[in-house]
Amino acid sequence: MGRHFARLFLQVFGFALVLSGGLWALQGSGIISWPADSFMLAKREWALYGAITLAIGLVLIWAAERIRQ
Repeated sequence: MGRHFARLFLQVFGFALVLSGGLWALQGSGIISWPADSFMLAKREWALYGAITLAIGLVLIWAAERIRQ
């Protein structure tokens, strides 16, 4: 039960980080301009923060798959 919960937690949290990091990266690079009043739009640092967040999310998803084995 503990391994199943840990795997599920890592998958859900990793997926949330991938989605939010992707949005931040796209907003920071100016590709997405939504919401229009966002402070992240066309800010290079947010593109970097988003890419890092996305990468951490992918690592968590990968770690969840390793728990399964």
